[in-house]
Amino acid sequence: MQIDIEAERKEILNRYKRLIKACKRRLEKGEKEIIRKAFEVSVEAHKEMRRKSGEPYIYHPITVAQICAEEIGLGATGIVCALLHDTVEDTDLSLDDVKGLFGEKVSQIINGLTKISGVIDNTTSIQAENFKKVLLTMSEDIRVILIKLADRLHNMRTLEHMKREKQIKIASETLFLYAPLANRLGLNAIKTELEDLGLKYTDLETYNDIEKKLKETEPERKKFIQKFIDPLKEILIEQGFKLKIFGRPKSIYSIYNKIKTKKVTFEEIYDLFAIRIVIDSPLEKEKLDCWRVYSIITDFYHPSPERLRDWISSPKINGYESLHTTVMGPEGKWVEVQIRTNRMNDLAENGYASHWKYKDSFSEKESKLENWLLRIREMLENPDPDALEFIDDFKLNLFSDEMFVFTPKGDMKTLPINSTALDFAFEIHSKVGEQCIGAKVNHKLVPLSYELKSGDQVEILTSGKQAPKDDWLNYVITAKAKSKIKDILKDQRKKVAKEGKEITERKFLEQNLQFSKQLISEFCNYLKLPSVQELFYRAALGNVDAQEIKDFIKFKEAPVKKGKQNEISKIEQLVTSARGKSDMLVIGDDLKKLDYNLSQCCNPIPGDDVFGFVTELEGIRIHRVNCPNAVKLLSNYAYRVVRAKWVNDKLISFLAGLKITGTDEIGIVNNITKIISSENHINMRAINFDTDGGIFEGTIMVYVHDTKHLNHLKSNLKKIKGVNRVERIDEKS
Repeated sequence: MQIDIEAERKEILNRYKRLIKACKRRLEKGEKEIIRKAFEVSVEAHKEMRRKSGEPYIYHPITVAQICAEEIGLGATGIVCALLHDTVEDTDLSLDDVKGLFGEKVSQIINGLTKISGVIDNTTSIQAENFKKVLLTMSEDIRVILIKLADRLHNMRTLEHMKREKQIKIASETLFLYAPLANRLGLNAIKTELEDLGLKYTDLETYNDIEKKLKETEPERKKFIQKFIDPLKEILIEQGFKLKIFGRPKSIYSIYNKIKTKKVTFEEIYDLFAIRIVIDSPLEKEKLDCWRVYSIITDFYHPSPERLRDWISSPKINGYESLHTTVMGPEGKWVEVQIRTNRMNDLAENGYASHWKYKDSFSEKESKLENWLLRIREMLENPDPDALEFIDDFKLNLFSDEMFVFTPKGDMKTLPINSTALDFAFEIHSKVGEQCIGAKVNHKLVPLSYELKSGDQVEILTSGKQAPKDDWLNYVITAKAKSKIKDILKDQRKKVAKEGKEITERKFLEQNLQFSKQLISEFCNYLKLPSVQELFYRAALGNVDAQEIKDFIKFKEAPVKKGKQNEISKIEQLVTSARGKSDMLVIGDDLKKLDYNLSQCCNPIPGDDVFGFVTELEGIRIHRVNCPNAVKLLSNYAYRVVRAKWVNDKLISFLAGLKITGTDEIGIVNNITKIISSENHINMRAINFDTDGGIFEGTIMVYVHDTKHLNHLKSNLKKIKGVNRVERIDEKS
């Protein structure tokens, strides 16, 4: 294909002009020149490179810079770094060159971005240790996170040019790490787009299905929204409010999430959209005006008291402010209404991009973000050897919804939802946590494990004699509390192990064994203990006896010839043999004698989009790509993932489950079993029906050949009079 160099050069300049236009309003004297310089350096550095789509590579850094300027709201330094973000890693330009040309701060940020890229983009997975490095780098300067988010957003927008396995890996990682980060930073528009694109590449069928249904129901939805809005608008304008009022559809991903978590169908979700009322109100009257609007709406429509959320008095950690209520609208439908001012709406939608307009809220949000970054650093300083557990703690703490609880003096503390009294104690101070013996919640005595609710007032009871115990780890969910408890338990074990060392030495001498480092290490391996400290700890508890030492002496005298294979190389060998030459695991008859199991968590059958996961003890487990555990496996252990495809040389039967619900018509069970028995090559293994007040629910386990076979059965069952819903279930009965 002939490349038109001149046309590309013009396009590059046009994109650069659009970039300058996007950040003009915030550029100070001399900053345009620095951006121009960064643009020229980047063009020169990437001149020979092209993207997978065939476009010049320079389009990518310019687009990332455009996102940083327009959608995130970064200033000149951020835009310069976005233009240069891939140069040190991919071109001849060094970090010292960047430092010489653009100064210390730019080189620091580029170094952070290069480190992250080296860890995430060039390895097959976010391994746990690497994940820590990523977060440490990100927490050095908030711009590192923001530019990386812009980079990931552009990569997700152009993901169609990648191979399928790369698409799944990048999309899973996006849902696992980047979308929650965008949410935490208040970048709602970016979070929504990342989630929708993540779903598109991990479960296209579901994505297309929801998108199609949203389009089909749009006219009806618009009519309903108008019916709801018109009388409200009239009365609010009459009361002197300047406002915009409109219906916002929920994102595809949030609808998907609701279907999954609430176990409902698309048709059963009542809040496919939210009504948003945005009022023009001066800063000092914002709160009062929002509550006035709330009062007018609830005079008009009946509210659900459990569904009131006041994020104006207590904004979320990411700065989100809004008043949410759910009211009973026309036609007996519940409708979510969001009430906010222009300023709140701007900050909720665009996060950073709006800061430059609102100087007052800027410093407040800055300090909130600084606190957030501080918490990241605090968590990373704990050298937890179980780094994968750390990832779970990290995600749980920093990406979870939060609640507000109060000290006896009325100070407000923010904690993740489901936090306990013991979490709260550690949040106040490590010493308070260590000595906590119980708590009073709203003046009532509760145990350490008591789960707090938003608005609780908590008083911690302490004792100088108290010390953390192993089961405390089951009572806490915050990373801060977990890491402190683990540290103290480690210290306690060390003290006990000291005594155990003397006991072990005495026992060795009794058996005429030399108490040397070498022998202790061998004895430790013989007992299959993870460390010498663990050996001494057990000895102190009386769990290492003289007989074991005698057996060890016999073992030494007649050693086993073959050493046990190293576990890591075992995994590596399994992965290598599974991947073979073609890097593809074929599931079916031609198995090359590889053991595989169909995973119980999602029960794949031929036709499902699947991957193989290499386990240490059970060979290869086959998972569906949209399995509930897939995102975690693909993000944390991608090096163990094997591509997989089905071959249907012979008709093999697989067990699949269907859940059927509907109204209890006469003879309905007979009609259902008739349909199943009339289907070719389908055998029923189990059937179970239950009726309650005219509604029936049944589960059927059938043997089918593939998804096509199963879908054909589903569509025939849906045609039966009285059947409302037929869905596949993952769990085997």
